[in-house]
Amino acid sequence: MGKYQNIIKSVFFKYYKKGDTRVKFKRDDLSEACTNLGFKVIKNLGDIPYSFRFRTDLPEEISEIAPKNSEWIISGTGIAEYEFRLASPGKISPSSYRLNVSIPDSTPEILKIYAPGTDEQALLTRVRYNRLIGTFLGITCYSIQNHLRTTVKGIGQIEVDEIYIGINKRGVHFVVPCQAKSPGDKFGIVQVMQDMALCKEKYPNTICRPIALQFTGKNELSILELTVIEENDTLKLQIVDEKHYALKSKSEINDDELKKLKDME
Repeated sequence: MGKYQNIIKSVFFKYYKKGDTRVKFKRDDLSEACTNLGFKVIKNLGDIPYSFRFRTDLPEEISEIAPKNSEWIISGTGIAEYEFRLASPGKISPSSYRLNVSIPDSTPEILKIYAPGTDEQALLTRVRYNRLIGTFLGITCYSIQNHLRTTVKGIGQIEVDEIYIGINKRGVHFVVPCQAKSPGDKFGIVQVMQDMALCKEKYPNTICRPIALQFTGKNELSILELTVIEENDTLKLQIVDEKHYALKSKSEINDDELKKLKDME
């Protein structure tokens, strides 16, 4: 077990009592755990909870005491303040059985040469040039911010991959925070909670619609609208809507396919 695992386990069991659904701790607890375990204090202590929030699983000793069909997550509650909470589930993956909707690929050819991969940057670029956020939500959308790093009251520092502002036919305004994931990664409840908190604080007169994006193939991708609800002090990550798209050249979209889509409408 690595240093991070030992440190976070020490902090969790310092405060956890049987039946708890929330376990609060502070960054100073991480420093104290380093000393108690005989480790040199980690220079970037914030990277420890960040790692378990977004990159890796919590130690098995913590995970196994979660109730059935639930898991522990770490959420920010302020500057250098955190909380273990129960979630059901804490992460979601795109479905493997969705029909791909064919979309004429509007990505400039030069970008396909220099950004041909399936990483997060390529994903955000192709979604933006093909106006897929607006297509998915059925509203007019405009990208206003990339890679926003800011502070939200009650949470602390957060990052958002991209933010869109949208408007519908009745003039209602929407804010659409997007998280992009590499193939195989899961969408996490912590990111959705942060996105929703950001929208509530920074865009109070809009409707927040958190979006998750992921390549499912070289020219195929999934878009999910997510939300978080709370029941009996347990957080639940929910899929509001999900669509899969295939970006195709003009020659790849034939009349038979268009007729089939028309009949399905």
